[in-house]
Amino acid sequence: MAATLKDIAQKAGVSTATVSRVLNHDTTLSVTKNTRDSIFMIAKELNYKRSSKKTNPSFQKRIALVQWYSEEKEQDDLYYMMIREGIEQRSQTQQFDVLRVFHNNIDNIRNYINGIIAVGKFSDDQVQVLANMTNKLVFIDDDQFYNGYDCVVTDFKMGVKRVINFFMEQNIPDIGLIYGVEETTDGKRIVEDPRKVAFEDTMRQKNIYNPEFVFKGDFSKESGYTQMKHAIEELGSNLPHAFFISSDPMASGALQALQEANIKIPERVSIFSFNNTSLTDFVNPELSSVSVATHSMGGTAVDLLKDKLENTEHTAARIELDTKLVFRKSTNQE
Repeated sequence: MAATLKDIAQKAGVSTATVSRVLNHDTTLSVTKNTRDSIFMIAKELNYKRSSKKTNPSFQKRIALVQWYSEEKEQDDLYYMMIREGIEQRSQTQQFDVLRVFHNNIDNIRNYINGIIAVGKFSDDQVQVLANMTNKLVFIDDDQFYNGYDCVVTDFKMGVKRVINFFMEQNIPDIGLIYGVEETTDGKRIVEDPRKVAFEDTMRQKNIYNPEFVFKGDFSKESGYTQMKHAIEELGSNLPHAFFISSDPMASGALQALQEANIKIPERVSIFSFNNTSLTDFVNPELSSVSVATHSMGGTAVDLLKDKLENTEHTAARIELDTKLVFRKSTNQE
């Protein structure tokens, strides 16, 4: 039996989408030289032959994956990397070619695409630039539904509420928050953290909200470290017994600050993070985190775009995906 892309992917430990792009010499794919070399070597070992069958015409459709971060920033934020992988994997099954564009450098994709999936946060001006290129446009992680666009978002409110309920069940009413604020790459839109909004609403409903326990950062590990240090210094013995932190990188920085202050986790302070990237397993203690369906977000966006391309009666949709709590050693589970 002839070797397939799936055979190569399993042996190389990567996705079939990655194998396809490497074998097609896609220079925009962000993988290491060792990974590329390994894929070519495995393909040779398995005597992989490309199919001589005619390609389905839909395979010629090219979609642009426009990411608001730079390539370097993506390497530091596994959340968006996982969404991208979901897009690439579903695109291969739907026979779409994917062109990646970083940091809104979109001039080179004019007239060469059938549709756009925009990942991240975009200002009105940036949205208009994309819309001027094509009306086949889907957003991920940016709620553009009320502007008439398809979008795939996360149910932040329920995820945060579940975390607060968990702490309350453990008789921990003093819950702190470290959250992030972002702005679009053109600086024209400040993006409020929806987790902060959900946290404040839920805590106020329970009459346990304390603004002194809330600290603002920027989603980086360094910011999480700095804000937790501020909390420790400013609150002293009044430091909350639990913190909800808006991202895994911020939470890893907060853990470091607590450990430097000899504050035991979770005995004195419990930590619950958000996104559940692979980072949660590589810190000590491992982070409890709200799991976001990142791969499904990417795949769902591709399906929406496919329907938009093929269905003349397509109606704009806002798809909100649920989250779930994943418990690890940064919280007590008794």
